[in-house]
Amino acid sequence: MKVVYFHRKWHEDCFSVEKLFDTVRGVLPPGIEPIVAVSRFQSRGLFRRAYNIVEAVFRQGDVNHITGDVHFLSYLIRRGKTVLTILDCGFAQKKRGGLKRQLLRFFWYVLPVRRVAFVTVISEATGEELKKWVTIPSGKVRVIPCCIPNTFTYSEKMFNAGKPRILQVGTTENKNLIRVARALDGIPCHLDIVGKLTDEQKQVLSECGIEYSNSWGLPETELIRKYQECDMVVFVSTFEGFGLPILEGNAVGRPVVTSNISSMPEVAGEAACLVDPFDEADIRDGVLKVIHESSYRQELVAKGLINVKRFRPEEIAMQYAELYEEILHVQTG
Repeated sequence: MKVVYFHRKWHEDCFSVEKLFDTVRGVLPPGIEPIVAVSRFQSRGLFRRAYNIVEAVFRQGDVNHITGDVHFLSYLIRRGKTVLTILDCGFAQKKRGGLKRQLLRFFWYVLPVRRVAFVTVISEATGEELKKWVTIPSGKVRVIPCCIPNTFTYSEKMFNAGKPRILQVGTTENKNLIRVARALDGIPCHLDIVGKLTDEQKQVLSECGIEYSNSWGLPETELIRKYQECDMVVFVSTFEGFGLPILEGNAVGRPVVTSNISSMPEVAGEAACLVDPFDEADIRDGVLKVIHESSYRQELVAKGLINVKRFRPEEIAMQYAELYEEILHVQTG
């Protein structure tokens, strides 16, 4: 069985979907031949998107899997052979005028969902959010979560309670860095930030007197090193389709503070300190609890190492393989 994975053309603002499916492809069961098809153009402008749509027609396999930020590739390819993965509905949640919002809803969600055999979402929370935008039969939607690469492994480190190194992965608006900075005001720490900073973020970090370092565009080996060097992970996003940094922190053996909304409680289970991402005082209390309560901190680490077992690549790859077989069976049955 040839399974073609349709990916967007890479750009510096890309998220981790390519890494996710690269991991999945590496552990697919025998009998599945994965083929990667990257769009020629970035998803910008009518002409470029139209070219990518036509290009996809000539690159189809026994099963087509549209991943990530290119839902529109579904318009012309064979419906019964295609799976669409929807990572989140954040794009549709952005504030827009009424007509533009409805056009976005139709072309980015309604039409692509109609044009595929199955939709996979990476969390129950994403599935529920999708149903707010699209009327979709429940049997057409499957929840298949992200996996944590086997390269993220436990690394022992003595916790520095006097001045912990706190890792923040992501700087887009939903990653909530400004509230994190204000919550950390007055707490001795070093904030290690992965992602490009805006002028506003730099200003708030300075106003709060936060000692910080900043990097972006890191290869996986360097990102893993960031987790190994930190004492704790703070990931109090205001919205996430999944929240992979929670699992990355769990796998390396670091206590995690994350949000009590969206998909994050689903991903974290009991393996993180859950806080209200809109309440700076609650974020601060969560961070201080991890810093000062060693038994609680150790409990989070132990539960984190158990939690990541739910997201092993082999388990996630098998779930996709079973879906591909189902599509193939429907075609030939």
